[in-house]
Amino acid sequence: MDKEARIISHFAHALNGDDGALLGDFVYSKDLFIENVHFKREWINMEQIGAKAVLVNLSDAIAMNATPLYALLGLGLPKELDNDEINALCAGILSTCAKYGVSIIGGDTTSADKIIISLTIISKANKKTLFRKQSKQGDFIAFTGSLGLSLKGLKALQNGGKIARNSRFIKPSLRIEFMKKSAKILKSAMDISDGLANDLPKFLGKKGAKISAKLSKEQWLSGEEYELLVAFSPKNKARVQAYAKQTRTKLTIIGQVKNGYLKIPKYRAFKHF
Repeated sequence: MDKEARIISHFAHALNGDDGALLGDFVYSKDLFIENVHFKREWINMEQIGAKAVLVNLSDAIAMNATPLYALLGLGLPKELDNDEINALCAGILSTCAKYGVSIIGGDTTSADKIIISLTIISKANKKTLFRKQSKQGDFIAFTGSLGLSLKGLKALQNGGKIARNSRFIKPSLRIEFMKKSAKILKSAMDISDGLANDLPKFLGKKGAKISAKLSKEQWLSGEEYELLVAFSPKNKARVQAYAKQTRTKLTIIGQVKNGYLKIPKYRAFKHF
């Protein structure tokens, strides 16, 4: 058991274990975004930091087919940040929230030795809420978009290079339109934040899967992709593929749910830097 799993085990609850917690008509979710864990100030500017902090949090709500409405914001900021830097950080948070219809309704600030951003997202549950472990035997497993791009960007930055403003490492893509179209026929979903090698077992629970796709090491390892990992019945394969095409979303089927199988390459999962 790794440290994260050990910590979570201390707070076991029936509502834990998915991208968010469904309570009544609302889904509640939270992610932290911390300097020198998820980003470095010399790599991305303050506005980009604020924007990405919001995007990675909205991703959890979208994965559960919930509509984000409100956010509670916690900020820990170093004393050396000047007003222009703080304004740029807040602008990135506010503009991204506005783009997705989210209002910040409260929170807290404190001094810290590095930038710490904590967001609690309150979302309206739609007609069908999607959870991680609802797939059945024979269901297809697929992911949206392309995996490996976030890790590629990270490696470029670690080697002293530069990456584009729309790089996956800076600006994740949220597959809202695909989710809106396909949620009604999906069995389960989650976002890929810790790498496919680490997230697929969480997605399957105690079930296995026969993986037929040939994936590279980078595709297995790359974290902070925030693409969707989904499962659906074989009878709905054509419909899901049609929805992907309609929303211009690349969809890669990697295998099927099957007990007795699950051979994931023995890579260490992406753990930031």
